[in-house]
Amino acid sequence: MLRRKPTRLELKLDDIEEFESIRKDLETRKKQKEDVEVVGSSDGEGAIGLSSDPKSREQMINDRIGYKPQPKPNNRSSQFGSFEF
Repeated sequence: MLRRKPTRLELKLDDIEEFESIRKDLETRKKQKEDVEVVGSSDGEGAIGLSSDPKSREQMINDRIGYKPQPKPNNRSSQFGSFEF
């Protein structure tokens, strides 16, 4: 493997401005998200998260991550296809 000198990176004014704009955008999104969480917890949603029912907790987690489980069929033909015994 050939060695070469490190490439010098130049920091330009445009790069700094772009970074600042992205950082401000992320901060505003974070602040909006915090505001929504505060409003959600005042509506009683926070109490649901503390409930001891495992189904509701599991459902809340699935909703949060966007997982929509499909019910499993219980008949034999769906498990093994259309095999003849």
